Amino acid sequence: MIQPVRLGVLTPSSNTALEPLTSAIAASIPGVSAHFSRFKVTEISLQGQALGQFDDSKILAAAELLADAKVDVIGWSGTSSGWLGFDADHRLCERIRARTGIRATTAVLALNELMALRGISRLALVTPYTADVQRRIIDNYLALGIEIVAERHLGISVNHDFALVEPEALRKLMTDVATDQPQAITTFCTNLHAARLAREIEASLGIPLLDTVSTTVWGMLRVAGVDPSAVRGWGQLYDWR
Repeated sequence: MIQPVRLGVLTPSSNTALEPLTSAIAASIPGVSAHFSRFKVTEISLQGQALGQFDDSKILAAAELLADAKVDVIGWSGTSSGWLGFDADHRLCERIRARTGIRATTAVLALNELMALRGISRLALVTPYTADVQRRIIDNYLALGIEIVAERHLGISVNHDFALVEPEALRKLMTDVATDQPQAITTFCTNLHAARLAREIEASLGIPLLDTVSTTVWGMLRVAGVDPSAVRGWGQLYDWR
């Protein structure tokens, strides 16, 4: 009998993309399953009420519910540290482990680890966010030594609406940023239906796609001691180590 591995995923409440995508990726490995806990997130902006959605107390309460399912790892499948600062995710992971005894990772920390593995310093950024949120993400990556050589954003602040962006629109955004020859493209939002496009985009553009739904799964598998290369058909990143 295969020893089960349970991935616990922290999910924005208004998100509809990451759960089916994460479940499909996890299901490609025998014995691996994904389990979700939500906390309230409806708006992505730099306004006080929107920033307050990511208060650790709310996230930790959702993590405690995942701990009831005896998950092997907890992953924050969200990109908030892109504009809050990467230290926010480091602190969150420490607090999740202190509160639940379960190791944790995040979409952004896994993304940053992947880039460090491959020495990526020229990144293209595709998001649905507003210009001021995008600027904050760009500045935070520059401070990390990663240049955003091309970017596209859609100016949307309603989290639910991110999932309504059509795949064809995402393809165009990625094709546009590829002209600046980045070492990788990130679709930086876990409520976009971008992860399934990885094989197609990588074949057509010759550039790896680091979608943040996929980076979350990659990070969780690593923490749980599962070889991510068992995932096939969801992009090159699963073979990176």
